[in-house]
Amino acid sequence: MSEIRPISELRNKTGKISELAQKTDGVIFITKNGEGNMVVMSLTRYEEFLLKVDRLSKLATAQAQRARREKGRTLADVMKDLRKRIHEQT
Repeated sequence: MSEIRPISELRNKTGKISELAQKTDGVIFITKNGEGNMVVMSLTRYEEFLLKVDRLSKLATAQAQRARREKGRTLADVMKDLRKRIHEQT
């Protein structure tokens, strides 16, 4: 759920804005002079957003590589490297 709040509320009622961000786990749009100015969100929501951006970035890279007909790695090679990394950590 998204909320729209004036910047004066952010200045005067920071605790309320923070509580709202935590409770709703939504995005709060802050306006200044009636126009969008910034966004406030909970840390959990922000981390989820960053994870999604990272995944989409990797997907875009993979799609670009496929469009250029670049050859990727085989599943066997990937699994071999993963097993090696796991073994090195133990």
